[in-house]
Amino acid sequence: MTNTSEYRSIVGEADATLDQRLSDELDAVNAAATAGTPAARELTVRILDDSGELAAGVSGWTWGVAAGIGMTWVRADARGRGLGERLLADFEAEARSRGCTHVFVTSFTFQAPGFYEKQGYRKIFRWEGVPTPDAADVHLRKEL
Repeated sequence: MTNTSEYRSIVGEADATLDQRLSDELDAVNAAATAGTPAARELTVRILDDSGELAAGVSGWTWGVAAGIGMTWVRADARGRGLGERLLADFEAEARSRGCTHVFVTSFTFQAPGFYEKQGYRKIFRWEGVPTPDAADVHLRKEL
């Protein structure tokens, strides 16, 4: 085991500066490992109501041939009106235009894994007991 006494740990809460440093450092590692592949790009879609208020949104990224969805949300009073399907269709269309061949997403069992399956996503992994003993984190993928 390596002697780590010359280092100290600092445990805390959210730290935007640390997050940015980690992101920058990992970007450098990723760029070196994937030479010739453009850097990851953010990808967002928002749907506004008639008054300009956010009714639904999705955010994620594209990188090489892969796209990932980080967050999807539809306002409670706008659910059941097809906005979720529209979000995914717009996200997937832009991912395709960027050269992506597939999309990844995760959804807890108390969120919407069934919604993604109805949109053509298939389960590739299910992590039981996350974040609570009676829930699971479902990982899904869709070929574009």
